[in-house]
Amino acid sequence: MREGLSVDSASPSYKGHRYPVEIISPCVWLYFRFPLSFRQVEELMLARGVIVSHETVRRWCVKFGQQYAGALRRRRPRPGDTWHLDEVFVRINGEQKYLWRAVDQDGTVLD
Repeated sequence: MREGLSVDSASPSYKGHRYPVEIISPCVWLYFRFPLSFRQVEELMLARGVIVSHETVRRWCVKFGQQYAGALRRRRPRPGDTWHLDEVFVRINGEQKYLWRAVDQDGTVLD
């Protein structure tokens, strides 16, 4: 599965489902990883040749979503203790603009 998220296919919570874990996992992962609707996940799976309704995706997200959301949250980089401000003046279409961003010691953009 993508991004290092893996769910054991022998997990008892997947027993009794019509679709295998290889179909359920990407649907739930897509919904929680990207700002997609259930219908958009349905369309993405249809493009891959998998016919699944948006209501089924919703049910899977309700049932399995907490473990996926938790895994994605744990993988999110944490900001460091120290940070600095990157600043630059650029000229866009003849107009001078001021751009800035806050960056921690590991290079993670804070704002």
